[in-house]
Amino acid sequence: MHKERAGFQTLVAKVKSYSPQADLSVLERAFKFAYDAHSGQLRESGEDYISHPIEVALILTDIQMDIETLTATLLHDVVEDTGISIEEIAQNFGPLVAHLVDGVTKLSRLDFKNKQEQQAESLRKMFLAMAEDLRVILIKLADRLHNMRTLKFRPQVKQKVTAKETLDIYAPLAHRLGISRIQWELEDLAFRYLEPEAYKDIATKVAAKRIDREAIIAHALGTLRNQLDEVGIKADIQGRPKHFYSIYRKMMAGRGFDEIFDLTAIRLIVDSVKDCYGVLGLVHNVWRPIPGRFKDYIAMPKPNLYQSLHTTVVGERGEPLEIQIRTLEMHRIAENGIAAHWGYKEGARPDKAFVSKLTWLRSILEWQQELRGAEEFVDGLRIDLFADEVFVFTPKGDVIDLPVGSIPLDFAYRVHTDIGHRCVGAKVNGRMVPLTHELKTGDIVEVVTTKQMGGPSRDWIKMVRTPQARSKIKQWFKKEQKSENIDKGRDLLERELKRLGHLADDIMDEAFLTEVAEQLTYLSDEDMLAAIGHGGASVIHIVNRLVALYQKIKGINDAEPIAIPTQSAHPTSAEEVQVIGLDNALVKFSRCCNPLPGDEIIGFVTRGRGVSVHTANCPNLPSLMQQRERLIAVTWGSKTAADYPVRIEVVGMDRPGLLQDVLQYLTESKTNITSMQARTTKEQEAYVSFTIIVKDLIHLDRVLTRLRKLRDVFTVKRVLSASGGKGDDGNAGSGTEGK
Repeated sequence: MHKERAGFQTLVAKVKSYSPQADLSVLERAFKFAYDAHSGQLRESGEDYISHPIEVALILTDIQMDIETLTATLLHDVVEDTGISIEEIAQNFGPLVAHLVDGVTKLSRLDFKNKQEQQAESLRKMFLAMAEDLRVILIKLADRLHNMRTLKFRPQVKQKVTAKETLDIYAPLAHRLGISRIQWELEDLAFRYLEPEAYKDIATKVAAKRIDREAIIAHALGTLRNQLDEVGIKADIQGRPKHFYSIYRKMMAGRGFDEIFDLTAIRLIVDSVKDCYGVLGLVHNVWRPIPGRFKDYIAMPKPNLYQSLHTTVVGERGEPLEIQIRTLEMHRIAENGIAAHWGYKEGARPDKAFVSKLTWLRSILEWQQELRGAEEFVDGLRIDLFADEVFVFTPKGDVIDLPVGSIPLDFAYRVHTDIGHRCVGAKVNGRMVPLTHELKTGDIVEVVTTKQMGGPSRDWIKMVRTPQARSKIKQWFKKEQKSENIDKGRDLLERELKRLGHLADDIMDEAFLTEVAEQLTYLSDEDMLAAIGHGGASVIHIVNRLVALYQKIKGINDAEPIAIPTQSAHPTSAEEVQVIGLDNALVKFSRCCNPLPGDEIIGFVTRGRGVSVHTANCPNLPSLMQQRERLIAVTWGSKTAADYPVRIEVVGMDRPGLLQDVLQYLTESKTNITSMQARTTKEQEAYVSFTIIVKDLIHLDRVLTRLRKLRDVFTVKRVLSASGGKGDDGNAGSGTEGK
């Protein structure tokens, strides 16, 4: 216990350095409690497990967290890894500490590595936990940082998975919360494991220029100190550390190593905002500023509340020199982020006004409630959480942050939902622009509105960049037309049931509708009917569910259907697919969507060619619906074939070896490829389409999941029809993609 006790004493000393009045007795109790609970447990490094919570707590003292958070940190693994309950934590340390431990425990159980639906649900839960108490995610970030520091003791396969998850999820979160010291270390550690050769190359190049760089900085520091002494401004001047992943990202964007400005960087910390601008003038007087490289984050703070002046100048030897200027308080916020707003007092919490400034978190919590699809949620999150930003002004001077590529409509909906709905035009910097105009940092945007409540256009859904705006537009149409859509959906459902020969009044009993709505995760049966009415749900899919439920409740055998809608077609085997109400029908799979066992399916009676089988979300279904009398219910039979063709598309970074990596996995997984097409874009993206042979939907999901984990792969999708192609029924394909 001697080593662990020494680590705990280091923790106590660090807390005393920034919070002399803190009650340390609760930390002592938490240490003993955790030590006893983890007794006999070892880390993969061979160390006693208690060393981990101590190291995690030490990380949080670097950002000067309060006693309650540190207490919860020492206890954060006892519920997950021992027989201790949350109730015992509450009895010994109070409800708040128990709440934090419970939050971290639940986050530890989230799975970001499985298929998209599970990943989306895990992300939803993480953001809800953050909204409840942001300290939960701070503990989790520190926990991840220590696990990354000790990643070398884990198996190599797990190293890659953990590093990718860190770079995809945890480092961007640290950035959004403004905790740069944790963000940078997470990025560099993950980069080291994901791209070891690139990491080594950059480390070598940085080391090779160290002597020259130190000489340049030393000379610049001397010049600055002399100038500051002359004008009487006190400043702490320091060189800035280099972060390898930041350099790597800039090189991947096409910049050469010698073109990266922040390789030689200086930071000045002064007493006041006035001194910040005074030092800026002095710097520009001594060295020539590089045009377009000045950024005023004091007047326009970042969404994570970061403030500083940034400028890049030409040094005396002609080398670029990046300079940051900030006050001590700005520096504390830049390093510690949101943690800086808790202060040092026990029990202190940031006020609601501060939390409300975290617009990105509020935005995510707003629009995520409106989205049903996992893919839509994850794609939206990439925009709201991970995308680069532009900062624009309202006419009154308020700063609005938006993702790069945003248009005036995104701005209008960010200001207020009603302004977005009534938007008819926009002025940017006093000039009328189209609603598709791309906004740039520094633009002054004025929204032109109509007094009448006209409402948005459906075209806007495809035009806007932010998920927040898209969600509000969709919600308007759903709300405005819900009553009409409910009636329309009910009518479509009744007609479809009657066409198939079912007793619509019996099957559309409210209890059956409610149960099917719950199965499909709708809030109510009216929401499900409205979804049918506005085209957001397949009536065939819901009819199949209702009929199956009705037959189950009434004890009707599936092999003895209650309806006989048409005469028999050409005789054939029904081992693969059964046509409800038709015996010995000739059955063909439609090439436009290539149904797989496990897909929801619908049949279409063709002229002289039997029944063609489509997926329930086939892109040709809208045109088939125009001949509803020819649609017929079908189900998968008891025996399916071994091989089914399916088209998939892989989108990734256009780099040497990407196609080889994809083909290698498909070969190793014994997945047969029957055709392949590839193309690239100016944006350095590669699009590769394959037709592969799989056994069923589960087999396909397994292939897609593995492909998504390959390096530099952005998306992997099943393609339901080729653009402009035709299905077996002569209907033009729409190019729609499946999940």
